[in-house]
Amino acid sequence: MANHKSAMKRARQAVGRRARNRHQRSRLRSAVRAARKAIAGDDADAATAAVRNAESLLRRAASSGLLHARTASRHVARLARAAHAVER
Repeated sequence: MANHKSAMKRARQAVGRRARNRHQRSRLRSAVRAARKAIAGDDADAATAAVRNAESLLRRAASSGLLHARTASRHVARLARAAHAVER
């Protein structure tokens, strides 16, 4: 446990950040999972909508530092490529 006033404040802040990060990561994983499921379902419109939602969350996660920018970009590219294959 922290003993200094500043360390105590940092510990409190870390708890809030951890909760926020866990929530955002969970939402992100669920959206990516839903996008993959929609792509596997062969419904082009549903796949496009799900990929668009997942892309939004991935980009937001990258901008907030939850994911590295290149990691998010790689996930977006793979989802988009798979969704495009369904459209054809």
